[in-house]
Amino acid sequence: MDAAKTYRSRPAGGTYTVPTMNFDLARAGLQTRRHFLNDCQAGLGAMALANMLPAARAAEPIVGAVNPLVPKAPPLPAKAKRIIYLEMAGAPPQQELFDYKPELVRLNMQPCPDELLKNQRFAFIKGHPKMLGTPYKFEQRGQSGTWISELLPNIARVADELAVIRSMHTDQFNHAPADLMLFTGSPRFGSASMGSWLTYGLGSENQDLPGFVVLISGGSDPTGGKSAWGSGFLPSVFQGVQCRSSGEPILYVNDPKGMDRVTRRRSLDSLQKLNELELEQFGDPETQTRISQYELAYRMQIAVPDVMDISKEPEHIHTLYGTTGGSASFANNCLLARRLIERGVRYVQLFDWGWDMHGTGAGDDIINALPKKCKDVDQAIAALLTDLKQRGLLDDTLVVWGGEFGRTSMNEARGGSTFLGRDHHPHCFTAWMAGAGVKKGLSYGSTDDFGYYITQNQVEVHDLQATILHLFGFDAKQLSYAYQGLEQRLIGPSDEARVIHELLA
Repeated sequence: MDAAKTYRSRPAGGTYTVPTMNFDLARAGLQTRRHFLNDCQAGLGAMALANMLPAARAAEPIVGAVNPLVPKAPPLPAKAKRIIYLEMAGAPPQQELFDYKPELVRLNMQPCPDELLKNQRFAFIKGHPKMLGTPYKFEQRGQSGTWISELLPNIARVADELAVIRSMHTDQFNHAPADLMLFTGSPRFGSASMGSWLTYGLGSENQDLPGFVVLISGGSDPTGGKSAWGSGFLPSVFQGVQCRSSGEPILYVNDPKGMDRVTRRRSLDSLQKLNELELEQFGDPETQTRISQYELAYRMQIAVPDVMDISKEPEHIHTLYGTTGGSASFANNCLLARRLIERGVRYVQLFDWGWDMHGTGAGDDIINALPKKCKDVDQAIAALLTDLKQRGLLDDTLVVWGGEFGRTSMNEARGGSTFLGRDHHPHCFTAWMAGAGVKKGLSYGSTDDFGYYITQNQVEVHDLQATILHLFGFDAKQLSYAYQGLEQRLIGPSDEARVIHELLA
């Protein structure tokens, strides 16, 4: 027990004296450093919020410690300010698109060499498969002489903007863990996605829009699900926000029927006061996230419909991209991606499902399905690069294209199917980068004559992640978040990840 304390009785104005324990000291002794700092932030945040609650100032962003998405400068020099990641979900066959193998064509439908099968695991191939050469023609495109398939004639015209990596490697050969590995750095659920890391490190340039936006086409989410854009152990304010390119852009953001904007503002003000009390009492950073997200949702009601309305674009832009009004499509999403980054969104992730070319039927083979998928994306991707360049945005916008793994050099022939297709293959696949800080017209890395193993300049998934973070001004080995007693990182606990400087201008 402490010495007696004297308290002032508020109703009567007098004093009374009781022996009491020093609860402040006891509470301080039980607190961790993290909770102490959170309490300090809450106090500062409450003072900042006090001047921002009137309805007349409701559109103003929350600033300071209260808003985790305020723009921040990176610790190192940066070439990129924003990124558009084009993920061909399902894993496109590199042999049909960017990795030309004449020897594989020569051996088409010949028995696979035994050395390619020894100690190998496949997702679906059984028995002794036959080699599968591409039925499509390749040409060297642009002044760089980059090999690109006839299936991608529009991308071929912008070949000199690309740094093509033909030596990507992953240790995952099933879709969901490969998706998670590519975007969160771990094949298991629970880690933070790359978009979350970048918004955690840099914030957002537009306080009326999410810092990290996800757009889906192809009729399905990627196999890894929404964890591919989840925040994991990072505060949930940094997770990706999925927008729809037709209908209501973001579900549940609009006011309920019968509620006007003034009523919404009053209800949010009351809710915010309750959240402030909880934040002050418990110091939970997720309460701070909740405050920030309610306010962001309120502002998005005005900002999102405007940015998502591609009908405002001139006709020549629609012709360039091949967009169609009133329906969701990859082309629409590419145009939306340009509109979003133009307005300050930090990270835009496009997932286009339908690239899982197993050859079990006409819907997933390389003769019928693959040309259709290529036609869906080819014009729009080339248009995106052209449009960004003509607007001066490509200089500080990074564009990345790829899948989660590669495809085998053998025909799958699952269950005796006569349709041509390729099984999952982790040993090599192709990706490319363009824009901010990336060397133009580069072909990096190579594979053997069958396109089966990497022979030069292997690039691991963590290497790609480290290179992307480097372009944004971060050392991937230093960018971390304390969780469960560890300094969590996008590249995982090992220091083997390296920046591929040969890709950089």
